[in-house]
Amino acid sequence: MSPCGMWKILACFLCLPALAAFAQEVEVDLELFLAVDVSRSMSPEELDIQRRGYAEALTSPEVTQALRSGLYGKIALTYVEWAEDYAQRVIVPWTLVETTEDASKIAARLTAHFDPSLRRTSISGALNYAAQGFEDNGFKGLRRVIDISGDGPNNQGTPVLDARADALARGIIINGLPLMTQDALSNVWGIPDLDIYYEHCVIGGPGSFVIPVHGWVQFPDAVRRKLVLEIAGLPAIPKVYKAQAVQQAPYDCLLGEKMWRDRRSFFDIP
Repeated sequence: MSPCGMWKILACFLCLPALAAFAQEVEVDLELFLAVDVSRSMSPEELDIQRRGYAEALTSPEVTQALRSGLYGKIALTYVEWAEDYAQRVIVPWTLVETTEDASKIAARLTAHFDPSLRRTSISGALNYAAQGFEDNGFKGLRRVIDISGDGPNNQGTPVLDARADALARGIIINGLPLMTQDALSNVWGIPDLDIYYEHCVIGGPGSFVIPVHGWVQFPDAVRRKLVLEIAGLPAIPKVYKAQAVQQAPYDCLLGEKMWRDRRSFFDIP
């Protein structure tokens, strides 16, 4: 056999692992990355409400119906808690959700135990981590969505606009769940127009949307509505805000970083 022929055979063998990995990808309607804020501004009670809210939503009849409405009738999701730039913890790895039993297993995992909160708020770090997380996850979705919740603006890591641009360039849609609840920490690190911040600085892609949460009693219903929209691929809900004029003005997507710079001297924890 000629050297040329031997190299061709060798090249074929080298390609086999890549072809096998590609062949094993499971086709789904949606690859959904649930990125949930657990920064220091979140109290233990709020962390508990978040986990239980997602567990309740995933097992609801509305989400089950949305799941069955897709072309394949199944999705893949992962649930990751995030805080500062390199602080992300995987609670539920990429998992196929096809039946109510699948959803119930995820719900049980979410409510099995609750971890403490972490420091800082890096939306950009969460977006960068999520965007990379779609690569080689074993699934091939008709859509890829990052579903990110948070109770404050980005104050660490790369600028949030850069992280958003990278995710959008990969064909990923970003939806937002701004937590506009009120407590002592939110008065220091929160902003009154977090929903508008999310619209201007965080979300993006075809059909992207924001569902604000103004009180924790609203959280389970907001999560359920959000998941139904994302899983069923329904048209985006209208974005209606009280101060429409604010949307037309240039928005400072670095205000979180500026707040941290101005106020960090009052705190011992960096």
